[in-house]
Amino acid sequence: MKSTQYFLAYCIIISFLCNCQPSKKNTQTKKSSKKDTYTKLQGAIFGTTYHITYKDTTDYQASFDSIFNAFNYSLSTYIPNSIISKINKGDSTIVVDDYFKEAFDKAKKIYIESDGYFDPTIGKLINAYGFGSGKEQKNLTEKEVSTLLKSKGFDKITLHDGKISKPFNIEFNVNAFAKGLGIDIIGRFLEQKNVSNYLVEIGGEIRARGKNPKEKLWKVAIDDPNTDGTRSTSKLIELNNQSMATSGNYRKFKLNAEGNKIVHTVNPKTGLAQESNLLSVSVMKQGDCADVDAYATAFLAMGLEKTKTFLQNHPELKVVLLFTNEKGEINEFSN
Repeated sequence: MKSTQYFLAYCIIISFLCNCQPSKKNTQTKKSSKKDTYTKLQGAIFGTTYHITYKDTTDYQASFDSIFNAFNYSLSTYIPNSIISKINKGDSTIVVDDYFKEAFDKAKKIYIESDGYFDPTIGKLINAYGFGSGKEQKNLTEKEVSTLLKSKGFDKITLHDGKISKPFNIEFNVNAFAKGLGIDIIGRFLEQKNVSNYLVEIGGEIRARGKNPKEKLWKVAIDDPNTDGTRSTSKLIELNNQSMATSGNYRKFKLNAEGNKIVHTVNPKTGLAQESNLLSVSVMKQGDCADVDAYATAFLAMGLEKTKTFLQNHPELKVVLLFTNEKGEINEFSN
């Protein structure tokens, strides 16, 4: 799931990764000056922050809170009685809702396209490394990783008549693209209200449509991959009715007993959580944020060269890849 962007002049994003946790009731509402009639809302959700700016004077805060609560009830592994939690516990009688179905369908598509580098059934591995809602296993051995690898595989899951069929030992974890999907649902709500100029951001992932209050395309900045805790930006991106997601391993990591980094992106092929030379992946597309959120996660697992090969067959995806070369220097690839 991802590094943080800032959308300039309109808000400061103060959080980076999300865990799909219940929302906190600390929302604030601010309205712009009369001339631009934009409304700005912000608060906490999914273990991070959100900022929503849209051209309309109507305050939709109550509607957004309702959407977030329903979304969490469907897909949060941090809520014991959520749909996804019940399914993970082996309840095969649960009928999934539209949020879960969309998450499942999108994940299936990108799982197939990425040859399994995006796989939301690695929940047990994520928990074992200490980045999920389950119990962490300190200093995993090769044998333990190998055993955990047997408890994943999206190809073993089916959704039929609203019910999930899966082996008991497989657990879903959709945190890798939950923020993006939540953003899309908020964006579609605004579009249903005939709002065509808006920007929705949750934890650094963004869906932008139309123009900002200055009647220009929305601008965002990509963080430099600083590992010393500082933050700086050196690249600006204009979003023309696009969504954007960024994933990186240079901030959220742990150290094992040997002092080696354990990063939050788990490679579904190997079961390992090792840092590669690909430091940061930003993906843009004229479509849903959930898609680019999932692609960004897959690309981190793929690594630089496989990602470049993948992009040759997917010209609809635009990227900014930050990586280290043989000399340890940070380089950029974009298309």
